[in-house]
Amino acid sequence: MRLQEQPYPVRMVLKVAGLSSAAWYTGSRAKAQKNRPGPKPMISDEELVAAIRQDLASSCFHSEGHKKVRARLRRKGIRAGRKRYLRLMKAHNLLAPVRPRWNGSSRRHDGTIRTDHPNRMWGTDAKQFWARQHGLCWFFGLIDHCNDEILGWHASVIGDRFAALEPVHQAVKNQFGYVGKGIVHDTGLFLRSDHGSQYDSRDFQAELTYLGLVHSPAFVRSPECNGIIERFNRTLQEQVFDVHCFETIDEAREVIRKFIDDYNRFWLIERLGHRSPLEFKAERQNVLLKCA
Repeated sequence: MRLQEQPYPVRMVLKVAGLSSAAWYTGSRAKAQKNRPGPKPMISDEELVAAIRQDLASSCFHSEGHKKVRARLRRKGIRAGRKRYLRLMKAHNLLAPVRPRWNGSSRRHDGTIRTDHPNRMWGTDAKQFWARQHGLCWFFGLIDHCNDEILGWHASVIGDRFAALEPVHQAVKNQFGYVGKGIVHDTGLFLRSDHGSQYDSRDFQAELTYLGLVHSPAFVRSPECNGIIERFNRTLQEQVFDVHCFETIDEAREVIRKFIDDYNRFWLIERLGHRSPLEFKAERQNVLLKCA
């Protein structure tokens, strides 16, 4: 008669192996949870792809990534994981083109020029674009470092110091009511720019002094110090200059005006919790009013 083999007790096996019972039960529980099927998705892949296509088609922007699409659809009650969006958009060729990586300086913008309140630091910069009847033209923009809102801009054929001052005057008038001597004095407002000839000119510096606006130039050969407006300029390039062929400067101004209006109202920014500049600004003002 053959004796039936009996398994060794778990405690004896663990003692011989030098393991604790807690490690055994933790590992068993984790393995069971790993093999357990997850919850059934609330929306099928086919339905989600259809919603993604509709969202992209109705957007006033183009070449947007899966994070922006997911954020917009979440507002409509469609919930799905980020990796699922990435997988489906990649499978159906709906992802934005991959941007080439910059292989130059390894320095990156570290967030130190972000501000917690509006009108604490502005950033301004120039960018060139092409119009067939004029050749190279100039765009000057001014952005608030708190919510990435464009407060002023100007497009012109000539990119001199006076053209560079146009966005500054617009922003001062919009935020403080008028353009006058010392209007922003003692407000703690700084203006960040690079060392372009327009910004280092005597006339530009004299106007900042007249307004009471403190100039905060970026370090030489360190574009990350003016990274807020530089990032907007990249968006402007991708959304406007790369997809439009302008005949005249007036035609360019109309397209730029519409884009900046849409950008301030609808462009979702990840660091703002996927809110637009104006949405973030309004929510912050409501919070401050409740705390007052």
